[in-house]
Amino acid sequence: MPLIAASLPTRRLLASLGLLIASACMPVLAETHPGQDQLVREVAKDTGKNPQALTALLDGARKQQGILDAISRPAEAKPWKDYRPIFITPQRINDGIAFYREHRALLESIGKQYGVAPEYIVAIVGVETSYGRITGKYKVLDALVTLGLYYPPRATFFREQLKTLLELPDNHLAGPVDTLTGSYAGAQGWGQFMPSSIRDFGVDADGDGRIDLKNSLPDILASVANYFAKHGWQQGGLVAARAQPDSAAKPISVKDSKPQWPLEQMEAWGYAPLQSLSPGEPTSLQSLDGENGKEYWFTFQNFYVITTYNRSPLYALAVHQLAQAIAEGAGVTEAMR
Repeated sequence: MPLIAASLPTRRLLASLGLLIASACMPVLAETHPGQDQLVREVAKDTGKNPQALTALLDGARKQQGILDAISRPAEAKPWKDYRPIFITPQRINDGIAFYREHRALLESIGKQYGVAPEYIVAIVGVETSYGRITGKYKVLDALVTLGLYYPPRATFFREQLKTLLELPDNHLAGPVDTLTGSYAGAQGWGQFMPSSIRDFGVDADGDGRIDLKNSLPDILASVANYFAKHGWQQGGLVAARAQPDSAAKPISVKDSKPQWPLEQMEAWGYAPLQSLSPGEPTSLQSLDGENGKEYWFTFQNFYVITTYNRSPLYALAVHQLAQAIAEGAGVTEAMR
């Protein structure tokens, strides 16, 4: 029996129904995270990495409310009298002294190579991770996805760090990207390097073809030293020194810790050093709420370098004081620096 051809209106109706059925059966493709597709396109374009693999990696990341909560209450919001006891403790000092003594040869070799006092390298890993014992429980990928794609106040910075993480070669990381753990901010390893710092300052000091800031002590220590050296650390330079204001001292407000005035200018404004210092030494001034009232500190180039690691002057002063205590306990001399 011959088929009867459908009329044109009928064919159009059937075609429309077919499209509707097909559309209903097709999976709805959507981003797991806002802005994910654009990020994948950028990374794939810049590196040649497979977009499907990048998408799968990001699909596996999870927004973590605990990370958003943590970034809203940083320790640096505390006054100095409450901040200092967190990091300058007998245990942290003693552990730092023991660490220095155990790894003295390596530390002093790296210190000489980069022109950085070894006790400051030790103090950084002491403040950051208690000498590698506490490197962070958050998945780095989760942290950077959460802050880069769900935290508008600092999304620009953290999205760039996420992009950098995805672009890093495999031999610049301690393991596969989706296995890395670190701080709530996405920093990793003993020195808590962000991805851009791994890219720019990480060092393969043990010569195994990898930059491993979690498992290779030479890589860890050399990378911290290289970071300081590249940011302008002055070998043998001052870090901080106490200042005493007189009753008519000029109020001074600073945006950051970069040295701005010669010490003699500070003295003319009413701030006297409590130790012998060169009058022409470039300096800045920090006033902090100490346990016994206001503390005034002259700060110098090396203090400013520490603030490039963490911009809080509280952090820089804690690193400085811990380094001093470690050096004293380990019997470090000027010749070792």
